Amino acid sequence: MRTVLIAVLSLLPLALVAADRPTPQPGQAHRSESVAVNGMVCASHPIAAQVGLDILKNGGNAVDAAIATSAAMGLMEPTSCGMGGDLFAIVWDAKTQKLYGLNANGPVPKKATLQYFKDKKLAEIPERGPLSWSVPGCVEGWDQLRKKFGTKSFKELLAPSIRYAEEGVPVPEVIAGYFRGSERMLLRDPGLSEAFAPGGRVPKAGEVFKNPHVAKSFKLIAEGGRDAYYKGPIADAIVKLSDEKGGLFTKADFADFAAEWIEPVKTTYRGYDVWELPPPGQGIAALQMLNLLEPYDLKKLGPASPDYWHLLVEAKKLAYADRAKYYTDPRFAQVPTQTLVSKEYAAGRAKLIDPKKAGVGVTAGDAKIGTADTIYMCVVDKDRNCVSLIQSNFNGFGSGLAAPGTGFGLQNRGCLFALDETHANKLEPGKRPFHTIIPAMATKDGKPWFTFGVMGGDMQPQGHVQVLVNMIDFGMGVQAAGDAPRVEHVGSATPTGKPEADRGGTIQAEPGISDVVVKELESRGHVVRRVRVNGGGFQGILIDPKTNVLHGGTESRKDGVAAGY
Repeated sequence: MRTVLIAVLSLLPLALVAADRPTPQPGQAHRSESVAVNGMVCASHPIAAQVGLDILKNGGNAVDAAIATSAAMGLMEPTSCGMGGDLFAIVWDAKTQKLYGLNANGPVPKKATLQYFKDKKLAEIPERGPLSWSVPGCVEGWDQLRKKFGTKSFKELLAPSIRYAEEGVPVPEVIAGYFRGSERMLLRDPGLSEAFAPGGRVPKAGEVFKNPHVAKSFKLIAEGGRDAYYKGPIADAIVKLSDEKGGLFTKADFADFAAEWIEPVKTTYRGYDVWELPPPGQGIAALQMLNLLEPYDLKKLGPASPDYWHLLVEAKKLAYADRAKYYTDPRFAQVPTQTLVSKEYAAGRAKLIDPKKAGVGVTAGDAKIGTADTIYMCVVDKDRNCVSLIQSNFNGFGSGLAAPGTGFGLQNRGCLFALDETHANKLEPGKRPFHTIIPAMATKDGKPWFTFGVMGGDMQPQGHVQVLVNMIDFGMGVQAAGDAPRVEHVGSATPTGKPEADRGGTIQAEPGISDVVVKELESRGHVVRRVRVNGGGFQGILIDPKTNVLHGGTESRKDGVAAGY
């Protein structure tokens, strides 16, 4: 049941968006690519992208711009992200010519034990409420990025968001749909309603939205740094709420938290190096899928071929079966990452793909293991420093709770733990949850080529693969690769340890996937359901290796822009 519910929740805001979008067609873009030379910012709110662009124009680098844009997105798309959620990033540093990975994924409280939930007679961690909390990592992520690569102070980087929070920012149509889908929940919680529905309703499209409460939180960080959050008044407010609501947070959970710099992992795909972050995120599922698809001549098949879509879905099933079994916090269990992303492992798993029949009951491979609602944004600057950054509350407004006076919702990422003590992703005190949010980057000949990501829960690895195949195999540009029709396969086992019986899952096909393709997929045993739009939200910046010109795209399923200069 958890599989279907999470999928539905991740799609719900999109289903409520009033705006009609053009029907995607293979290879066709619905707006022109953005092109620039000096720098570019892609974000799913136009004004947030301009915030980052102003930082670049005023001498900041890509990391400075990414932090400022990230903060602005927390204000402007609070349904999906903010200071109550987590953050991951991949950074290309032009000075050292090296990639760096940042895991700003907070752990569950130290008091969160399997026995606690057993005593509560809970078979699963609730998807909303205080028991779904893990420590928010976003602000710590900003601090780590700023200290390692930034050139500007928090006061400078947060100033635009403070101004917009106090003076107001207009709400675009897609984000207005997200607000509308969350209205009932917001009105049930005082901390959320005071910030996001102060007059008893949420803002509508085109209305100016203010959030003086989050402005105060931004000011505390601007003056006191990350410690104002994790060791100061913001942590105090969250722990106070936890005590009142029956949560498990203590001040030590916040004071002891630190983000982690990690090595990105890669696979090669047709001459390109594709980079993701290792577990507890799901990024390597994209690498596994690419390995499974590489032996096939997808270019010859083309984006209108049922054979392509069949192979994509079957590769996804195999990768996600491994995801459900192996992906967890590597500090608590050995995760066979290098085996899972190897070509040799993929070659063995590929034998399970029947080119004419949908797989049912797909299980994880033997990886010889020894003794998981989101915004994505990217930035490239004049020196070609690159930042691929993603942040999330998980479900819309996360846990459905906010500490009064703080102005942001608290994530519910902790609900993705299993309460099965034999599962790799079982709940343990201080453990980081399995994570769905994944930034990505692709390099060519040791240089950054494409900085990109796709939002949307389980859709993300599937979206990464579809965008890359659209560009590398089908020759689409950055904008067309994101606008092209997509499928999302739902129904694979989840990392909670309680999957439904696997009957092959369901393919959710957007308009633009032809009836011919749908009928052929059904004849092979797939269950196909037509949807108006799938989850997700692609953005990407390509650096043309011949001209050094930046090409930016942000798909028409969102409100965003690729802003350059």
